[in-house]
Amino acid sequence: MLSALSVRNIVLIDQLDVGLDKGLTALTGETGAGKSILLDALGLALGGRGDASLVRQGQDSGQVVAVLALPIDHPARVLLRESEVADDAELILRRVQYADGRTRAFINDQPVGAGLMQGVGATLVEIHGQHDDRALVDANTHRALLDAFGGLADQVAEVRDTHKGLVEADAAVAAQRAVIAEAEAREDYARHVVDELSELAPEAGEEVELAERRQTLMQLEKSADEVRDADEILSGPNAPSPALSGLMRRLMRKADNGGSIFQPLIDALDNALNALDQTSEAIEQIKRAMAFDPAELERVEGRLFALRAAARKHHVSADDLTEVLAKYRAEIAALQSGEATLAKLEADAAVAAEAYRKAARRLSAGRGKAARALSKAVEAELPDLKLGAAKFIVDQQVDEARVAASGLDLVAFQVQTNPGTLPGPLMKVASGGELSRFLLALKVVLADRGSAPVLIFDEIDTGVGGAVADAIGRRLKRLSEKVQVLTVTHAPQVAARADTHLFIEKQALAKGTLVRTNVRPLDGEGRREEVARMLAGAQITEEARAAASKLLSDVS
Repeated sequence: MLSALSVRNIVLIDQLDVGLDKGLTALTGETGAGKSILLDALGLALGGRGDASLVRQGQDSGQVVAVLALPIDHPARVLLRESEVADDAELILRRVQYADGRTRAFINDQPVGAGLMQGVGATLVEIHGQHDDRALVDANTHRALLDAFGGLADQVAEVRDTHKGLVEADAAVAAQRAVIAEAEAREDYARHVVDELSELAPEAGEEVELAERRQTLMQLEKSADEVRDADEILSGPNAPSPALSGLMRRLMRKADNGGSIFQPLIDALDNALNALDQTSEAIEQIKRAMAFDPAELERVEGRLFALRAAARKHHVSADDLTEVLAKYRAEIAALQSGEATLAKLEADAAVAAEAYRKAARRLSAGRGKAARALSKAVEAELPDLKLGAAKFIVDQQVDEARVAASGLDLVAFQVQTNPGTLPGPLMKVASGGELSRFLLALKVVLADRGSAPVLIFDEIDTGVGGAVADAIGRRLKRLSEKVQVLTVTHAPQVAARADTHLFIEKQALAKGTLVRTNVRPLDGEGRREEVARMLAGAQITEEARAAASKLLSDVS
C-alpha cells in the first residue's frame, strides 16, 4: 500500500507530508483547492512525464517522494531485482523536477532511468478518472486481465513455454536449411578440393622433411663436380700413377744391377704410389657415399612445390592442408546427411507446433469461459450504478493462424450502453460519467485478480448523486477491502464511507500574495462539517449538519 506521500515545491504545494492508511481514503475540498495537483505530483513519482511548469514559482526544483509497503513477491520487487536495484523493506520512489525541464528518478535512493520508474509505477498504482486513457481502457491490457480473472496462469505459462519450444524448433530448421543451401552452393568446389587434395595426400610434417632432403640433395649435386675433377686427375688419361709406376720399375731394374744409389728414390716413389692408391680409394668411398639418383631431387622438388602451391591456394600452411581436406570432406558429408537431419528437425518442429496448438486451444477455451463469467459479473454491478440497460462484452477473437506467446486470442473489453446500439470500445462508446462507472464495476470484479495494490479514482462520481453516488460509495468500500483505494470525490455519500478523510484546501501565505495547498485529516466534528458542506454547498445549515450526522452514522 501507499503509506506516505511527500511533496516539495510542486505548483501550489510548498511543503506537504501526508500519511496514508489501508482501506478507503476520501480526498475532498473546494474546486481548485489542489486535489488534481496532488494526483499530478503522485503521477510524477510513479514515472509520469515531467514538466517544468510543475515547479513552484520562484523555485529551482520540486520533489515528490512516495513510500510503499509491498509483499516480498510483488512484481515491482521482481523488476527491481532484475535491474539490480536495492530491494529494501519499503519501496521509496523519488522524482526531482527541475525548473529547466530536467528530471531525475530514484528508487530506494539509487538513480534509475525513466523507463524503469514507469515500469515499477505501473505495477503499484492505477489512476482512473472520467477521461482515463490508461489502465483498463487500454486494450493491450485486457487479455492479461481476463487471464487473471479466469485464474489461467498455468495455461498461459504452458502456451508461453510451448511457443518458446516452437520458436526454437523453427530456428533449428531454418539454420539447417541454411547449412544445406550453403553446402549445395559450395558442393562442386568442395568436391574439386577433395579430389585435388586426396590425390596430393598431404601429411603433417612432410614439408619440413622434403625441404631438408632437397637441401641435402642440392649440396650433394654441387660437391659432385669437385669429386669428378679429383677422380679425373687421379684416374684419368693423365693420371700420375702409371707414369710413376713405370719410373719405379725402371729404377728397380737398375737397382738390381747394382745401382743402389736409386734406392731412396724407389722408396719415395713407392710411398707416393701407396698414397695415390689411398687417395683413389678415398675418392671411391666419397663417390659411393655421394651416390644419388638425380631424378630423386626432381621428385622431391616436385612434391615440395606441389604442397606449397596447394597451401598458398587455400591460404594455410602445408601442415594444415590435412585440415582443409577434412573440412571439405565434412561439407560433402553434411550435404549427404543434411537432408536426413533436416527431415528430423522438421518432424520435431511439427511436434512442437502441435503441442503449441493444443495448449493454445486449451487456453482459448479457458478464456472463453472466463469471458462469459467476467461479462456476467460486471453486468451484475451495473444496475445499481444506473447502467442496468448496458451490456459489458468481452470480445474474444480466436485466430487459428496466429502464433504468439500469448496464444491465439485477441481480447478487448466493449460496452453497449443502450439496447439497439452497436457495442464498441469503452473510450468511444461510454460518456465520461458512464466510463467511470463501468471502470468501477470492472475494478470491483477484478480487485483481487490482476489489480495494482493501490487504486485512485479521480472524481468518478461527477454528475451523479443520490442512489448512484451511494452505489459508487458502497463499491469503493467493497473494493478497499482487497486493495487500498484513494478517491477524489464531491459526493458526500462516497466521503461518508471512507476510513480516512483528507481535506484539501488553499491557504494564503502571510508574506506576499502566493497561496499554497494544504492537506489535513478530518475526524469527528471536522468531518461532519465537511460532509455537511458537500451536502449543502457554501452555506452550511443545521439541516445539512443533521443530514451529515445521519449519513455518517448510517454507513458506519
